[in-house]
Amino acid sequence: MKTKHIFLVAFAVVLTSSCAVIRPGEVGIKQKLGQLSDEVNTEGTVYFNPLTSRVIKESTQTKNIKLFLSLPSKEGLSVNSEISILYRLDGNKVASVLKNLGQDYESVITSVFRSAASDVCAKFFAKDMHSGMRAVIEDEILNKMRINLEKQADGIELIAVLMKQIQLPPGLASSIERKLQAEQDAMRMEFVLKQETLEAQRKIINAKGERDAQLIIAEGLTNGIIRIKAIEAFRELSKSNNAKVIITDGKTPLMVNDNQTVTPTSNK
Repeated sequence: MKTKHIFLVAFAVVLTSSCAVIRPGEVGIKQKLGQLSDEVNTEGTVYFNPLTSRVIKESTQTKNIKLFLSLPSKEGLSVNSEISILYRLDGNKVASVLKNLGQDYESVITSVFRSAASDVCAKFFAKDMHSGMRAVIEDEILNKMRINLEKQADGIELIAVLMKQIQLPPGLASSIERKLQAEQDAMRMEFVLKQETLEAQRKIINAKGERDAQLIIAEGLTNGIIRIKAIEAFRELSKSNNAKVIITDGKTPLMVNDNQTVTPTSNK
């Protein structure tokens, strides 16, 4: 009975050591006596001879390599940046990656990036890395990396190169801030001048309108209209209970109250 128990334990140990479980997002490649198989195993259980073989498991999910680098610029300055390299392995070509680059393929990706980033960034000014040109720089680095990696192995799919937390040299950063401030001041002054110009135009139009109105009124004041207005004034005056003094030359009446006296101008 004891011997049977030992046999079952030994069998269980051998069984568990001779199988590998491939989880979702992984692939497995058998390596027998140091030679990699071209067959790719996906999700499930893979059995192998533990004495001569093993199963190498690699993730096919998107991975992120983070780097902190000092990148050169066209004017010879150094720009510090945090870099993210997004990539994933092509499950059907994992064997090619392992045969050509080994399991330490991330170090190869990093080396290829350093070379490509130095070549590309040296063609741009430091301020370009902190502006809308950043996307252009990222795309150029990515394309150059793809060309260089294809010479090494087929099976690494580069997704994106992201430049984050760009830190310009202190002197250049201050210069850019002053330039931006000057541009904002110029835009503000241009806005103020435009407002003043519009206000001046409004006043001119208003003055012209008043002048035209006075001319129209003056042209319409005939002697007959003046007499009619005088009669209307007398009628309104007769309705008032206040004491009034009327001075007239027989043609046009003028009203004088207690505070001021107005005399008519007669033409003789």
